[in-house]
Amino acid sequence: MLTQPAEKYRAFPVLALPDRQWPDRQLTSAPRWLSTDLRDGNQALAEPMDAERKLAFWQLLLACGFKEIEVAFPAASQTDFQFVRELIEQRRIPDDVTIQVLTQARDALIARTFEALQGAPRAILHLYNATAPLFRERVFGQSQAEIVALACAGARQIRAGCEARPETHWTFEYSPETFCFTEPAFALAICEAVADVWQPCAERPMIINLPATVEVNTPNVYADQIEYFCRHFSRRDAVCISVHPHNDRGTGTACAELALLAGADRVEGCLFGNGERTGNVDIVTLALNLYSQGVAPRLDFSDIAKVVEVVTRCNQLPVHPRHPYAGELVFTAFSGSHQDAIRKGFAIREQRQESIWQMPYLPIDPADIGCSYEAVIRVNSQSGKSGAAWLLEQNHGLRLPRALMQDFSQRVQQETDRHGKEMTQRAVWRCFCLHYGVEQPMLKLLEAESRSDGDITRLEASLRVDGAVQRLQGRGNGLLSAATDALRRALGLTLTIADYHEHTLGKRSDSRSAAYVCCLNNQGERAWGVAIDSDIARASLQALLNAAAAALPAENTRRA
Repeated sequence: MLTQPAEKYRAFPVLALPDRQWPDRQLTSAPRWLSTDLRDGNQALAEPMDAERKLAFWQLLLACGFKEIEVAFPAASQTDFQFVRELIEQRRIPDDVTIQVLTQARDALIARTFEALQGAPRAILHLYNATAPLFRERVFGQSQAEIVALACAGARQIRAGCEARPETHWTFEYSPETFCFTEPAFALAICEAVADVWQPCAERPMIINLPATVEVNTPNVYADQIEYFCRHFSRRDAVCISVHPHNDRGTGTACAELALLAGADRVEGCLFGNGERTGNVDIVTLALNLYSQGVAPRLDFSDIAKVVEVVTRCNQLPVHPRHPYAGELVFTAFSGSHQDAIRKGFAIREQRQESIWQMPYLPIDPADIGCSYEAVIRVNSQSGKSGAAWLLEQNHGLRLPRALMQDFSQRVQQETDRHGKEMTQRAVWRCFCLHYGVEQPMLKLLEAESRSDGDITRLEASLRVDGAVQRLQGRGNGLLSAATDALRRALGLTLTIADYHEHTLGKRSDSRSAAYVCCLNNQGERAWGVAIDSDIARASLQALLNAAAAALPAENTRRA
């Protein structure tokens, strides 16, 4: 890289628009959408889609709710031409959907395009030519007047062809292809000239598409260019202003959003941003950005996993795990502080029965796009006390006391530090059961009977210890007090109950219950036990036994 890049690269000029209005506006409605996956996206693939993949993608776009779909550059290849014919001849175009095709301003290409569209009920015929000085001077060697003449000649041919085929409802679209680095006055002039040919009105609608063909400046400059054009175009009320941002500077989404604020009505893009070089603007991100602000995007991404599956199969390109909204990890928190905030956010939302979505680190509800909450928090060595606790609550209904969360997080940390990998939900559950005796307790409660005599509770119980049955008897001022007395008598364990919690695992009267018991031995060492049972008394006794098991020398040795 150069130490003085200004010796090689020049900044593109900004537009003088001191009274710009777009910064104070807010997006309150969705634009018209055009998917160009089957044309612009397809031409950017190393292996363009065959007919089968194109048809699968077409069906996905219909399911997502697109009403305008650019399906091909029919004069570019026989495959594209034939795909357009199949859509028309097989009557695959719904009544409320309009197909769009692209052509350059060349006689033979326009004629071939009309052949492809023969019999279409509705069609947008998209004409383009490059207008920037870089292309005029270095690619075409033509003056501004010659570039305008080329565009107008194409427009006249298209108008004549449409008038000769009145059975199709035609919409005209024109793109000054390199708009974002064309002189603003010239971009305006060439679009005015094309509009003079097409004479847009309600009966003869027109779209003017102003692409950021290659991003050459910051999004605010693109917005200024769009607002300038909207202010000065003489037939503004008779045309739809469309934008087609690319992503060369990584700001395609921002360009599209600011362009809409600046007055654009329509966005052309691709699902997940496929396209030449760094891609077209990503319509999924744009639509769900609107959704997160309470604006209905008029597109359906409620099963985002299905959309990802079809797009990746058809494009043979992966969707990045961190891709906004659609990536495998975008709703996932590994950080302990993030996990704690999310867990508390969900708890408050449930407690208050909130309808408005207010959730730390989650701009939208994953459930709205078909994602489960299991992916929200995942556990690795970066996770804190809330991560594993969230998994236990979501998958097993356990609401761990704070002190137990801290104890278990230390055990999880030791495990993840040992192998350096993420712990699955199943692995977290196995670890929890192992350390707190949930599934294979060392001291297994077989039978228990208690009776109260005034302030004294007497307990008789039988346990299975190392395969043998042992009887216990004890007394105390409550059930657990009597149980600790019985353990002292039978096993020589002197324990003090330091903490106790219980809750049901459901809302029904016959739901099982979970009990959490923390005990201290004579040395002040702390141990937790957990048990689940349909009888809360049995759950409490078994949880105490599981905590007591940690005080047995053999168990301490085995677990270490």
